[in-house]
Parts: sequence; C-alpha cells; structure tokens
Amino acid sequence: METESEPYVRLATLRQLHDVVGELNTARSLADTLQTVADGIVKGLGYELACVNLVQPDGDLVVAAFSGNTAAEALITGRVGARASWERRLSMGETWGELRYIPHTEGWILLEDDVPQWYTEGPDPRFEDEWHPQDRLYAPMYAPGGGRELLGVISVDRPRGGRRPGPWGREALQMYASQAAIAISNARLRANMQRALVRLEREQQALRASEESFRQAFEYAPSGMAIAEMGGDQHGRLLRTNDALCRLLGRSASAIRRYSFSDLVHPEDIGTLLRTSAEGGRAELRLARRDSTYVWVSLRNSVVADTTDGPRFLLTHVEDIEERKRNELQLAHRASHDSLTGLPNSAELRARLSARLCERPGAISVRESAVQAVDKAFGGYEGGGPNGAYDEGGYGGVVPYGQGPGYNGTSGAAYAPVPTSPGSGYEPYEAYEPYERPYDPYADPTGERAFQGDGFDPSSGVAPLDHHVHTVAPGDDPDDGSKGLAVLFCDLDGFKSINDRFGHNTGDAVLIEVARRLNTGVRDGDTVARLGGDEFVVLADGLGATDAADLAVRLRNAIIPPIRVDGRAVRVGASFGIGWASCGMTVEEVLKSADQRMYIEKRSRKTVHRRAG
Repeated sequence: METESEPYVRLATLRQLHDVVGELNTARSLADTLQTVADGIVKGLGYELACVNLVQPDGDLVVAAFSGNTAAEALITGRVGARASWERRLSMGETWGELRYIPHTEGWILLEDDVPQWYTEGPDPRFEDEWHPQDRLYAPMYAPGGGRELLGVISVDRPRGGRRPGPWGREALQMYASQAAIAISNARLRANMQRALVRLEREQQALRASEESFRQAFEYAPSGMAIAEMGGDQHGRLLRTNDALCRLLGRSASAIRRYSFSDLVHPEDIGTLLRTSAEGGRAELRLARRDSTYVWVSLRNSVVADTTDGPRFLLTHVEDIEERKRNELQLAHRASHDSLTGLPNSAELRARLSARLCERPGAISVRESAVQAVDKAFGGYEGGGPNGAYDEGGYGGVVPYGQGPGYNGTSGAAYAPVPTSPGSGYEPYEAYEPYERPYDPYADPTGERAFQGDGFDPSSGVAPLDHHVHTVAPGDDPDDGSKGLAVLFCDLDGFKSINDRFGHNTGDAVLIEVARRLNTGVRDGDTVARLGGDEFVVLADGLGATDAADLAVRLRNAIIPPIRVDGRAVRVGASFGIGWASCGMTVEEVLKSADQRMYIEKRSRKTVHRRAG
C-alpha cells in the first residue's frame, strides 16, 4: 500500500478506517465490541494478526479478543499478563505518536516474561523497513475525556506486504485505537446500564413482592391494623385500615378514614393516647364503636418511611383486649367485693374510708380521745343505755341521744363500759376480739402513715397546700345543720339460730337478701359493705345526726320483714350503731366507735326485753 502514490494511500486508508470504525458501533455487548475491534484491524488495516488486551479491575491485562489465527486464538485468549510487564513493554523501543514499536533486536528480552504472546519464526529482514517475525507493535487505548486512564492495549503482527507501517498506516492504527477506546467505553457503559436495569428490575420485583406481602399481611391480619398520617394539618388521620379493625369498631373502611384515633378514643383515655410515643409507643385505651359502645384495645405504634426522604406514616397495631380487661375487672372486683353478697368487702370498706381521712393537725388534740370526741358531740354516756338506741320494745321508737340508759347527759363525758353481772347473757365490749389491722394503701412498712391527706409535714408543722376536703363530725347541736360522714354498723339479730337450725345454705340466702335490702335503702353514692359474718357497714356522707338516725330506722325496718327461703319464712332483726368519721381518727377508731354503739343498742334492747318479761 505504501508503494502507491501518497494521495491514494491516504484516501484508501481513510476509507478502510471509516468502514471498520462504523462496524464498532454495531456491536451489542462488550464481548462483541472487543472482537469487532480485533477483526477490524485484520480486515481493514492490513495486519494478519491482532490481539486486544483489556485492563481488568485488579489492573492486570487479559487477552479479551484475538483475530487472524484460530490456533493462536485458542492458545492465548483469556490468559493474563501482569500490569508491570505491560508497563515495561510500553516504555521500551521506539515511540510512533501514541504507538510503541519494539524491534526484534530489543524484544528478545521479552520472550520469557508473563505477557501472553504469539510469534512465528522467519528469516532475518533483507531490507531496512522489512518486518521481522519478532518485531512488536502496540497501540495503547486510553479512556476518552483527556485523561490517561489505560483501558487496554492492541497488539498487531505481520503487516501485509511484509514492511513496517508508514506514517499513514501508523496514523490509521492510532486513530483506530482511539475510536476503539470510545467504543469499549460505550460498551462498558451499556453493560453497566444493562446490569443496573436488571438489578433495578429485580429490586422492583422484590419491592412489588414485598408490597404484596405487606398488603396481604395488613389486610388479612387477625388483629386490627391502621396507617395514619404523620405531621401537617392532617396529623393522625387514618389513611388505611384492615378488615379486622373495621369489624372490631363496627365501621366501614370509608367511614373510618374520616376519623383519627383521637376522634374515636374514650374521653377519659385521651390523655393516655396523647402521651403515647409515636415510635414504639404502647397504650391500652377504649375506642368507640359504631353502636356508641366502647371496646378495650391495645395500641402499638411504629413509624414507616415511604421513601428515603419521603413522608413518614404511623403504622398502628390494634389488638382487642376486651376479654382480658373484663377478666382483670372481674379479678379486681373479686378482690374488693364479697363473693356471696357482691358488696364491697372489709378491705374495700377500709380503703374507701381511709381515702376520706387524714391526720390533720389539730383536728383532735389528743389521739387517745378520738372516740371520746365523737361521744362529746352527742352528749356522751355513763354505762347502761345506748347512744342512739332505736327502740324500747324491740324495734319500736327511737331513744333520743343522751336520754337513754347509760348516758349522763353531760357533754364531754368519758366512755365507760356497761357494767355486767353474772348471768346477764352478754359480755362487755372488751371481751370481743379487736379488729385486725387493715390494709392501708397509704402506710409504709414501719406502720406510719406515709401519705398526709392535707399535705401536712409533721417535721415542719407546715401545710403548704391543702387539696384534701377534711371530714368533720357534726356539731353538738342537732339543729345547727352540720353534716358529716355517718358510719352505720349493722349486726343481725337472730341470724345464728337460723344458721344452726336450717343450715348454711339458708343462712347464705338470708345474707344475700339482707344485702339487697340494705342496698335498696341507701342513696346511689352511699356504700354498703359486708364486714364479715352477719356484720354490715353503711357509709353515708352528708348526713346530720337526725338524718343518720332516720336512715338506721329505715334500714332496720327494711330488714325486719320475713325472708322466704325454700318455701319457709324466716326473720332476722338488726342492731345499728352510728359512728362519725373525722379527720384525725384512724379507720379502726371510726369502726370501733360505731361497733361500740351497736353493742350498746343490742344490750339495751335485751335489758328492755328482760324488764318487760
């Protein structure tokens, strides 16, 4: 080609270069592009052998494509040469622009290195520019963009005509190497894009599968699930709910989307909802159903981000705990109520009474006279008759305070036990077992009251803030309109004989009916409790002395009528003693005061019966 005229050589070289470069852009993959590069050198640039060495991620070069000899292709394709060996080659020989030519006179030292190579034996050149079989010509390929990042090296051998390439042949090879570098970069870019698209498609498929799994888990979960909006004006609005939550609340999905949990929560539980943390928060509260009833649920929150920096949503798991709450309430009721009558038991009575009392300084100057102070308010007594006895002939008229036997009518008289005589038929109050110390929720293990109802600090004597409404007994004058917390102690008369004669089943039936009659005879806010056995206690607030006496009469008259059990009629009586709760007294002192008065009434009635006989 170089023997022809220069214009013809230039035109022919450009035409061939144009054809093979055009084919570079038709390859569809990186492997096809590399093979097209090697084939283009043999086909269009006048060389019998061409090899493309591609830089690997570790920096070494691998034989990626070979053209011109199938035997050589099978032998060296895929073999790797070290980067250091290639850099040595690219620094030897003669520099033809970007090309590197190593004549056989220098290249013999490269025969034993690790770079894959193929050469043939042949005679020594007869002319100065004749190609020797061991001559080497390399065309480095650099990444486009002006940098010197090495993408690979094209090595050629045995140019047609047997002569070294002239200036236009060298220029064509250099231009081809530059275009090949662009084609390889584009092929790599396409390959990376294809891999990215494949990876993206797989991720999208995984995302769709995950979304479908979440949708099924959300929709078909056995417990309620909800997604609510976070932030903004619509914070807390329900965006999506599952069928279980719709069934639980008795509402359709479209109807629920008009609400937030704050719209559905019970008014008493709104504080619990607002205190619940958005991330990992839990709460037990009541939600409104469509029929205006409420159901106990457990809410568990978690925050879900829609995208990396997108809006966040609140995923709430709603579990129906109505049955558990019902069981808890039943257990609490059983712990605080009598199993037979359903009335508050002794512990609950003491707790309610304790909540009304405090150790108010100065309420009673001397603790040991707490019971006396109540007696003083109603005239006191000196043995014999009751304070507040109600009948003279069994269940008749009321004996006014301070006028019955055993009272001296003097305000402030001390309590004196009723004298007893042999064969009197009853024992003095002191012979009865005292009450066990009750459970006091405000007491510490030392026995001291840890809670001061009025905020009083015994160590400083200062009451900085009083939130407690003090309980005070009514005044001495029954007509002064003063009110207090009356404690009516009731003991059934004749119950033991019914129990012994007819059995415990009949006795239980009598207790149940007495409890019902007592409950019917008091106001809604009053407390009727069973202290134990056949003893009951009524707490009635806001009563004066006359009111309390009238209440005792009404309750005793309600108990007297016959009670039918298993076809037979049985009767019991009742003795009442009225005590008054007052801050400065303990629960036991209050109950003891009412109990003493009940026994005084019972003894008085027995004395009246004996005299009448």
